[in-house]
Amino acid sequence: MRRLSDLRETAAVWRKVEKDAASFEEMLELAEGDKSFQANLEQEVAAFTASLDKLEIQVAFQGPYDSRNAIVSFHAGAGGTESQDWAQMLMRMIMRWAERHGFQATILDLSSGEEAGVKSVQVEIKGKYAYGFLKSEKGVHRLVRLSPFDADHARHTSFALIEVMPEAEADVDIKVNPNDMRIDIFHSGGHGGQNVQKVATAVRIVHIPSGITVSVQNERSQRQNKEAAMTILMSRLMQLELSKRAEKQAEIKGEYVPAEWGNRIRSYVLHPYKQVKDHRTDFETSNAEAVLDGDLDGFITAFLRSRIGSP
Repeated sequence: MRRLSDLRETAAVWRKVEKDAASFEEMLELAEGDKSFQANLEQEVAAFTASLDKLEIQVAFQGPYDSRNAIVSFHAGAGGTESQDWAQMLMRMIMRWAERHGFQATILDLSSGEEAGVKSVQVEIKGKYAYGFLKSEKGVHRLVRLSPFDADHARHTSFALIEVMPEAEADVDIKVNPNDMRIDIFHSGGHGGQNVQKVATAVRIVHIPSGITVSVQNERSQRQNKEAAMTILMSRLMQLELSKRAEKQAEIKGEYVPAEWGNRIRSYVLHPYKQVKDHRTDFETSNAEAVLDGDLDGFITAFLRSRIGSP
């Protein structure tokens, strides 16, 4: 029913586009010789073209899960505090992008670094086409900068991995036998005040057949932690199934590249010059501060257009 509703909404939008385009043709004939009317019409056409460019991107959303919420995971690479700080910067970047576009971002679980940053963190991004947009961020992100943690202020290179999964729908996408899961309850190791210290609220779920383990201790409630852990587990199981299918297709097409440490997708250089470059599309910008503050539209658009063969 949700898929049917999405299709109806999409059809209505494109019918309006068709109607507006036809009306512009009629107005163009009426505008001949009237410079004032022509000027107003040019402004309306420019706005129409801009909205059409945004709609064009949706053509790339052909995947069965593109319209869903996304589970985005950030993992610090080797390098200790440097990479952990970089992982946190990437988390902020994605959450700022989500905020700009009216998506809801919720941290499901977070493992803090020893000195700064995060070792790993899972964030749920809720909104239509959240996964369709954010799958462009899947892969390794490389940072070059003068280290704020180095007494010599030397230049460092850091790496962090972003995983992006569509949020699974329980009992629709994945069916899990309760006997295949082991659920452990333990005391949270993180901050949380008196409640977390005295009551075991952290939850660990182990899916025995696949070996996938999910631990969540971010919330003060055991129930909330269990719900978050199940959300992550179901999405990881669905991603595992999708990866298996992609690997089979890769035997024929030879183009599947998983989001692992060997797959560097983008470089962020803050010293000796400023540049952010995507290695898949060659899209780049010198405004690194804006990108790290969530201005990802150029990179996302370039990635999506590359998937539909648009210039």
